[in-house]
Amino acid sequence: MKYLTFKNNDRMPVLGLGTWKSAKGEVYEVVRKAIEIGYRHFDCAAFYGNEAEIGKAIADSLKGGEVKREDLWITSKLWNNRHKKDEIQNAFETTLKDLTLDYLDLYLIHWPVVLKYDINYAQKGSDLVSLSEVPLTQTWQGMIDLKEKGLTKHIGVSNFSIKKINQIIEETGVMPEVLQIELHPFLQQQKLLNYANEKGIFLTGYCPLGSADRPAVRILEGEPKLFQQQIILNIANEKGISPAQVILAWAVNRGTSVIPKSVNPERLKQNLESANIELSTDEMEKMNDLDLQYRYIKGDFWCLEGSDYTLENLWDE
Repeated sequence: MKYLTFKNNDRMPVLGLGTWKSAKGEVYEVVRKAIEIGYRHFDCAAFYGNEAEIGKAIADSLKGGEVKREDLWITSKLWNNRHKKDEIQNAFETTLKDLTLDYLDLYLIHWPVVLKYDINYAQKGSDLVSLSEVPLTQTWQGMIDLKEKGLTKHIGVSNFSIKKINQIIEETGVMPEVLQIELHPFLQQQKLLNYANEKGIFLTGYCPLGSADRPAVRILEGEPKLFQQQIILNIANEKGISPAQVILAWAVNRGTSVIPKSVNPERLKQNLESANIELSTDEMEKMNDLDLQYRYIKGDFWCLEGSDYTLENLWDE
């Protein structure tokens, strides 16, 4: 396994298991199996609704001596309805309790979007709260406080633009250590990668395989499909590996971490092995030519009439 090494020498495995859309009743077995196979990096979030089951799997694996806590890298995320500074620690402690842990390795702000306290998911514009009312800097300061208390070893953000990251750095003096964004050959985000490398921020890619199992309402007819891309299929055939392994190896070879989700034991194993697959310069160049700047997770579900969130100010592109 390759690692991304932080300034304090903590190491995050470059390939982890994503747990978004892992259903209750199946995620326990998936996490137990993943640990058995060799996964040590698990990406979680309060919003996924499955942290208690993941926590039981972690606890049982620790109790059974299958893994040590210090060898695991556990990430979770602050949901949008707990962005006010005085709400953040309670939200964090709920996640910690659900995951049966004493600390997190990494805690992220899930989205640069604020919901009312009693709203879990926005249905109308009035469910959302303007960033002028609860600014990202307030939320980021709450994250800084968690790290200073030793509750989480590292902090970062997810779905943030360069503009938003610059804002929280300028106003707090504290840099996010990780940025998690949608990242795959059709959305390569080279500008963000260059920025992150310049600032010393690690990138983690979600939806690295195109998230074909995301909710049907989020899938557009005729959208491009990674697994039908001939260049990817050709490289897979030439190297005797799967198309998914080509895509994940490309992500790792770029210097990013990646969190594919699977519940299939054989695919879990193949995905993990991808971290050690080297692509040639020529293969990487062919993959780099596939960028379509195409988002599978568009973020338009936050851009509701009556709110001041738009696609333009969400992504600042």
